[in-house]
Amino acid sequence: MRVEEVLNQSPPYVDVDLYASDRPLQSAVAANGGEHDAAALSAFGKHWGTADMFDLARATNEHPPELKAFDARGNRRDVVEFHPAYHHFMAESVAAGLAASTWREDATPAPAPAQLTRTARFYMAAQVETGHLCPLTMTHAAVAAFAVERALVAKFMPKIMSRRYDPRFRPWWEKGGVTLGMGMTEKQGGTDVRTNTTRAEPAGEAYAITGHKWFMSAPMCDAFLVLAQARGGLTCFLMPRFRPDGTVNGLHFQRLKDKLGNRSNASSEVEFVDAFAWRVGEEGRGVRTIINMVQLTRLDCAIASAGLMRMALAQAIHHARHRTVFQKHLADQPMMRAALADMALEVEAATALTLRLARSFDLAEADPREAARARLLTPAVKYWVCKRAPGLICEAMECLGGNGYVEESMLPRLYREAPVNAIWEGSGNVMCLDVLRALGQDREAARAALAALAEEAADLPAARAALDFIARAVAAEDAEGEARAAVDRLALLAAAAALRQSAPEVAALFARTRLEDGHGAIYGTSRIAPDEARRLIERALP
Repeated sequence: MRVEEVLNQSPPYVDVDLYASDRPLQSAVAANGGEHDAAALSAFGKHWGTADMFDLARATNEHPPELKAFDARGNRRDVVEFHPAYHHFMAESVAAGLAASTWREDATPAPAPAQLTRTARFYMAAQVETGHLCPLTMTHAAVAAFAVERALVAKFMPKIMSRRYDPRFRPWWEKGGVTLGMGMTEKQGGTDVRTNTTRAEPAGEAYAITGHKWFMSAPMCDAFLVLAQARGGLTCFLMPRFRPDGTVNGLHFQRLKDKLGNRSNASSEVEFVDAFAWRVGEEGRGVRTIINMVQLTRLDCAIASAGLMRMALAQAIHHARHRTVFQKHLADQPMMRAALADMALEVEAATALTLRLARSFDLAEADPREAARARLLTPAVKYWVCKRAPGLICEAMECLGGNGYVEESMLPRLYREAPVNAIWEGSGNVMCLDVLRALGQDREAARAALAALAEEAADLPAARAALDFIARAVAAEDAEGEARAAVDRLALLAAAAALRQSAPEVAALFARTRLEDGHGAIYGTSRIAPDEARRLIERALP
């Protein structure tokens, strides 16, 4: 044997159909009314699963964006430069409709199952390169906020609906397509946006805004939704990069954030100097104006986390099937099989749960019950899926051993990427408070949504006990102290109900191990029989 001969290493996990190789995804799409799109989803999955796409993902994360605040003569530029691989992903995703396929040009929702089919694509794209999805999420969600302003809809929707990505630093009206970002957070307040100090003063038919944002996401976008204090209180505004006269607007980027992960995407600190902006909604109703947008961004956080979990699991199973240890493939070793099966069960639940939530968004406009379900479950789903992702990816990394810990593997990137979705768009505690708020403010609709979940999961182990636990916790004197436990149980119940529709045999196993037994802190400790484990792994990656 030659010294340089490579033996007993798994081949690269590339040139795969991310849809056809994912039975849980196929089942969830079919169960929620998207089966007619299966051929197009498979074409999308084949394209995104190519070796070229994986290599571009590596490149765009190895070459993060750079802020060019000034030119050589000291003039302000305030532009962000990206590696060509980033622009490739943006062009691909915009062309696939990830920015606006769920909307009509008048900013009304597109017919069902537009959210569902976008979710399936977003889920697959997140498996390959997640960072670039940030501006697409915000563009998609921002429409829900500024739809109240018909003049802005007429201006921007044709550009938002475009399937053409245009990265040029030009006034928005000169471009073939636009993206939208947002800036809500200030350093003194964080989540508590009502403490914002940025000021907005009337200036003709618009406003002049002065202040700062501690986080301005995707600063390369063509316009931003921002919150500022107007005379009537906290108000939402749409701030373009260029003023109507074609001059550059007063957005002065101070620096790009040096983040743990999400390296391909730019996040910035910014100062506004008499920046031009249009008001969105009434003065003093800024939070109410953006609430529909926030629901959509939270949905995307959950979808992206589920996608990260799926890719980590696929990498682990693929490696375990090819790697031999002690005269057996890793996948045939009892403890490894138990761990992989436990992970596969959780990923299938996250997949079913997020796609069922997307269905609620599709149906919400015509069905008040689905609207109430989306309102109650969006923060709960974001809470559970986004919190489960880092631990599962860590376990998957361990399945690859040392190979999983080095940068040539994509596991470190997935691991670094995972925590952000639990932080962005509201941390875990904020999500739990939002669930309590939904149960308190619209008690009848929320209770009806809970009852529907209980009915869907009625024949599953410990479903009734889970519902009783939630009811006791939210009614307790220290409801906030009990909220995390209640929201965790709510998400598990919703996942079991979603699985009951897409994969009944998996639903029973999930309910037994998560609701009845109580899942252990470590993967591989659930009560899953060997034949059940084999079926789960085969479903996850045939």
